Amino acid sequence: MDIKRAGSQASQPGPADWFTGTVRIDPLFSAPAPARVAGAAVTFEPGARTAWHTHPLGQTLIVTAGVGRIQREGCPIEEIRPGDTVWFAPNEKHWHGASPSVAMTHIAIQEQLDGKAVEWLEKVSDAQYAG
Repeated sequence: MDIKRAGSQASQPGPADWFTGTVRIDPLFSAPAPARVAGAAVTFEPGARTAWHTHPLGQTLIVTAGVGRIQREGCPIEEIRPGDTVWFAPNEKHWHGASPSVAMTHIAIQEQLDGKAVEWLEKVSDAQYAG
């Protein structure tokens, strides 16, 4: 058993290569091998968002605060709110972030395949974000 005490893991800024705007990542857990699952709380300030990306084994988001936006390639932007859960299928190209005027926090859970949990792609343009 391993207990991660609240506040024992430092917050990290979202890297500029992966995000647009101000994003904070708070690690929650990373299970040791042979498990391969990890989770983090991610907070997006208004207008902030991920770049387009995929996950080899999919991703689950659990919205905990605010108002967000999600989009999978070829589909319209959808709004997400606290209590919503989102599943992105393996290798489904998508992005997620805050609404233009309200911050959003979600818990992101994904598994690694051969040591990799995400494939980062191009940034979401302002026009794409606006819908």
